[in-house]
Amino acid sequence: MVPTKKSAVLVDGVILNGPTTDAKAGEKFVEEAWRLIMEEVVLKATDVNEKVCEWQPPEQLKQLLDLEMRDTGEPHHRLLELCRDVIRYSVKTNHPRFFNQLYAGLDYYSLVARFMTEALNPSVYTYEVSPVFLLVEEAVLKKMIEFIGWKEGDGIFNPGGSVSNMYAMNLARYKYYPDIKEKGLSGLPRLILFTSAECHYSMKKAASFLGIGTENICFVETDGRGKMIPEELEKQICQARKQGAAPFLVCATSGTTVLGAFDPLDGIADVCERHGLWLHVDASWGGSALMSRKHRRLLQGIHRADSVAWNPHKMLMAGIQCCALLVKDKSLRSLLQHLASFYAVFSLRSVPEYAN
Repeated sequence: MVPTKKSAVLVDGVILNGPTTDAKAGEKFVEEAWRLIMEEVVLKATDVNEKVCEWQPPEQLKQLLDLEMRDTGEPHHRLLELCRDVIRYSVKTNHPRFFNQLYAGLDYYSLVARFMTEALNPSVYTYEVSPVFLLVEEAVLKKMIEFIGWKEGDGIFNPGGSVSNMYAMNLARYKYYPDIKEKGLSGLPRLILFTSAECHYSMKKAASFLGIGTENICFVETDGRGKMIPEELEKQICQARKQGAAPFLVCATSGTTVLGAFDPLDGIADVCERHGLWLHVDASWGGSALMSRKHRRLLQGIHRADSVAWNPHKMLMAGIQCCALLVKDKSLRSLLQHLASFYAVFSLRSVPEYAN
């Protein structure tokens, strides 16, 4: 950053117009950095002759990279050298030979969308500050809800499927015990939830964070292919009630981490309906199969779920992170609106003069 010289504006001894970026120099740096990104990342993304990663052990990599946080700035040529080093020693997740369940290669259109969001730097919490992206978010969530098979619903994007699962657990608890918000955990019975023995570790993490406790998770037996057995689920629910516990949630998985198993959602939904339990489907990985005419049968019955976690970054080539929690119940839409009512009042106040 190159500071420009100007007269200081002082208010109570505080400089209000401190050093600012030289716009011309900044624009030139962006152009040069953009050219570097195009040459070293985008244009080489599909070249199998390039390395997936120039791997270095941690201690050696620390020596190769300049990680010192100095009190003074760096000239542009040095910043470009640092950019080149970052690219050189990073894992090329777009490489044709990079195989991981979270990645599907380079999507040029998604990349451009991310360039725009980074350049515009929006924060999507009110229409006033982010009108376009708020409407885009609403449209995308609506389409995802349609693929699930719901006639209506609502949703929110989250920083990871783990957070989506935790939000779903929190919603399920709130629906059955709405006093939790004011009275806390002290007024609750022993809550217990059920999930597959092959579930994602985030279920334990969510139970821990929410004060439910990992010992109050019942892991239901799976078959030889890693799918939850509905009959075993029903047995555990009945046993928990005999022990005085209060079942409130069942989490099925569509696409388990290790085996890629899809739980039998219709059978699990039948059990949940008989016992009045919230059904959440962790489709973080497998949810995108809903868009396949051939494979959407793997999620048969997902429309009967109360909530669904779905990560478009895992199969639909959206950039990381892109994770949604979707809910079906109209009353929950009203609940979410009520919980955020102070925000709604703020965002719907008269539009400021500068926007006219």
